[in-house]
Amino acid sequence: MTLSRLVLWRHGETDYNATGRMQGHLDSELTETGWNQARFAVPVLTAFAPELVVASDLRRARDTATVFTEATGVPLRVDARLRETRLGKWQGLTVDEIEAEWPGALGAWRFDGTISPPDGEARVEVADRAAEVVAEVDAETDGTALLCAHGGLISSLTGRLLELPVDRWGLLGGISNCHWTVFTRRPGGDPRWRLTSYNAGTTR
Repeated sequence: MTLSRLVLWRHGETDYNATGRMQGHLDSELTETGWNQARFAVPVLTAFAPELVVASDLRRARDTATVFTEATGVPLRVDARLRETRLGKWQGLTVDEIEAEWPGALGAWRFDGTISPPDGEARVEVADRAAEVVAEVDAETDGTALLCAHGGLISSLTGRLLELPVDRWGLLGGISNCHWTVFTRRPGGDPRWRLTSYNAGTTR
């Protein structure tokens, strides 16, 4: 079995997103806006006809995915390897607070996938664990799979799936709440992924 399409969906807005704080592995909740973003996305994502949904075990992603699976009946699997980047001492802080304590470190981390936050993990590590999930789903599912995860993970995994040099990963833009990225394969057995859309979403 092989996937012909892979959809990476970021969770809806959380209380931390709304207040500009870094989340990482902190288990923040969706705001009412976040719940509504997920509901608005369901009709569009349904058109991709995923056979399987796999979500991060963090509540914000799991709840977002559940909005889709409860509306469509598509099976849901939860996998901790789809968690957001572990941000260590940066978790819960604003950009200004991080810059004040670690001047220049955040900018360097954003453009170098091998750099880790203090007590955190590098984006190459995030891509490694996420790629394991993709490989397993790829081996067992035909058609389309939907992975509901986090912005940092999605951008890192995008760099990995496109086989971009790690020093170019920082050129990929961020993923908005409840937006998605789509990969497809050419018919005929070519295993390479093509980027069909990046940071797509509804206007609501």
